[in-house]
Amino acid sequence: MASKLSPAQDGPDLATRLAATRGLSAALAAPLSDADATIQSMPDASPAKWHLAHTTWFWETFLLRDHLPGYRRFDERWPFLFNSYYEAEGARIARASRGLLSRPTLAEILDWRAHVDAAIAPLLDDPSLAGLIELGLAHEQQHQELLLTDIKHALFQNPLGPAYSSDAKAPSVESPADDGWWDHPGGIAEVGHGGRGFAFDNEGPRHRVLVQPFALSQRLVTNREWDAFIADDGYRQPRLWLADGWAWVRAEGVAAPLYWRDDAHFTLAGWQVREAEAPVSHISYYEADAFATWAGARLPTEFEWETIAQGHDPAGGNQLDAPGPVAPRGAPGLFGDCWQFTRSAYLPYPRFQPAEGAVGEYNGKFMAGQFVLRGASCATPRGHSRASYRNFFYPHQRWQFIGLRLAKDA
Repeated sequence: MASKLSPAQDGPDLATRLAATRGLSAALAAPLSDADATIQSMPDASPAKWHLAHTTWFWETFLLRDHLPGYRRFDERWPFLFNSYYEAEGARIARASRGLLSRPTLAEILDWRAHVDAAIAPLLDDPSLAGLIELGLAHEQQHQELLLTDIKHALFQNPLGPAYSSDAKAPSVESPADDGWWDHPGGIAEVGHGGRGFAFDNEGPRHRVLVQPFALSQRLVTNREWDAFIADDGYRQPRLWLADGWAWVRAEGVAAPLYWRDDAHFTLAGWQVREAEAPVSHISYYEADAFATWAGARLPTEFEWETIAQGHDPAGGNQLDAPGPVAPRGAPGLFGDCWQFTRSAYLPYPRFQPAEGAVGEYNGKFMAGQFVLRGASCATPRGHSRASYRNFFYPHQRWQFIGLRLAKDA
């Protein structure tokens, strides 16, 4: 996701925030061995070591190379290994081959990170670079979430069901939230980023939309409710499913959310008994839509979700504050616990224009075939999200902490 290189946001200075963000990435990887950090369990995921390296490549390429006179890359061979999808930056290793990179080692990547962090320091006081630095911070936060979800998927492949760290304990589930609804009368709503503080380019321009009267559930769908969906043959009733979703269920043999096994589920704390009142997570768009149909409801549009979210604290709820075995807990609020699929296709807003240069590849070229998710998850760094934030995934993907909030017509 890319930025219009917006002005810096209020709060701690850039140097403090950069140190905290870079430090959190290293802390998230600290429990991992070199082998843990190297494996890649599927093409959608990347090794933890690659996330540490790619974020460092991003800073070295777009900030140091382009704005620090005389800067020389730490290793001229590494851009080929750690460029993600920036065509303007040239050839790169195939995404599915990232797990084959046994070299450079995790220790070498951490040395590179320290080198780049030191080199950035002289640029932090240049106001003309503040927007680019904000983009780098937001980009690294996205990869912090991916690091956790990707290592969870990798550890899940191990028959021993290892925990993310030796002292990992499953977070306790909070009291069930109310079964109420937030009602909205409909009308003309303004959506999109308003221009103050950082935002990715796909969050704007701000514009008006017509919203019909609707209601949005005050809580996420729970494991208990999903068990009832399964017990009612939800995965075996084609009438509940979109045609593509039904084909996916049959082709993949899907019969439950990812990581479920009997009454247990795999977590970053290893295999745990599934808590009935915890929010269901790791579901696809297809599953979310089928459940909503079964429940006599529907998915919200992204604009319905945003009109409600404008009155909520985006830094609230269960979000990432420190390394640990994060998991959905059922915390109150619209943000946190799980990202939430909307029924809205991921498309550009009216008058959308991508940012100039290579960073303009961040968002716009992915606006086809995906659906918008809103909110934040237990693995989203606190402060990263906002009411206008647009996450996006393909309808079959479910390795992220994705849940479901129902909507209905009023």
